[in-house]
Amino acid sequence: MSEPVLDVRDLSISYGRVKALRHADIRADAGEVIGIVGESGCGKSTLASALIGLPAAGAAVTGEVRIGGADLVAMTEAERRACRGSRVAMIFQDPMTSFNPVLTIGDQLVDFQHRLDAPRAEKRDRARKMLARVGLPDPDLALRRFVHELSGGMRQRVAIAAALLMEPSLLVADEPTTALDVTMEAQIIHLLRELRRDHRGAIVIITHHLGVVGELCDRVYVMYAGEVVEEGTTDEIYHTPRHPYTAALIACDPAHIVGRVDHLPSIGGTLPDLSAPLRGCAFAPRCPKATARCRDEAPPRVTFGPTQAARCHEARP
Repeated sequence: MSEPVLDVRDLSISYGRVKALRHADIRADAGEVIGIVGESGCGKSTLASALIGLPAAGAAVTGEVRIGGADLVAMTEAERRACRGSRVAMIFQDPMTSFNPVLTIGDQLVDFQHRLDAPRAEKRDRARKMLARVGLPDPDLALRRFVHELSGGMRQRVAIAAALLMEPSLLVADEPTTALDVTMEAQIIHLLRELRRDHRGAIVIITHHLGVVGELCDRVYVMYAGEVVEEGTTDEIYHTPRHPYTAALIACDPAHIVGRVDHLPSIGGTLPDLSAPLRGCAFAPRCPKATARCRDEAPPRVTFGPTQAARCHEARP
């Protein structure tokens, strides 16, 4: 078996007493798109920052984040900077804040290629071609514009172009459609679906939008309270969820609501306090299937064939 593009092993991240991420294991192979899903506060953005070697100030990181075999956690900051762009790149949630407002898009896309040994004119031409590739109708005009002169959808296309410029082996998209309206969201999903055919590396989509996962992803990791509680193919997660939290997330998806309802479904309760020691299953206080064992003992990892697994006492192979 070939080495995966992304191999996260036993990754934990703490901010003082807050255990933001606990013992995460994630893998992505070349040509594969994986989704990371969960409600707000479950650790998705903490994981995203670790994948590009940019944990927040004061973070204590243990475990491994291997991209093409190189461990970001073990690197110096200078080595991590050298990896960003060439090995891993990120599409951030808000494209408006992804660019310098006082420089043109063209100048910034040229500067993003500072490690490429080529004339500035050649770098600008590469930027123009990449803008055309992501669907900008007039790339030459876009190069001369400032970020505030672009619409939200155009900004996100430019952000995708910037991430792809140095052809990274891993592309991380953190909530890539959240800041867009429904029409623009559909266009960006269509663009990402087209790009996945050409991108030779792996793509990680971090989102709370199950529709995005269904449209783009091959496999899914479900996170809750800083822990991966279930993993599987997209079909397995949608049609045979094994963890009660996964089933609850899917039940809350508006696409699964049939007919008229007076109240939208929701998951009762709140996320646990991650600064306090967690006993048993973190989801137990909100789980309709929880037993005394769930509240006292950490759940085991139960496998369901070669591609699906869940951390749950009540899950059965």
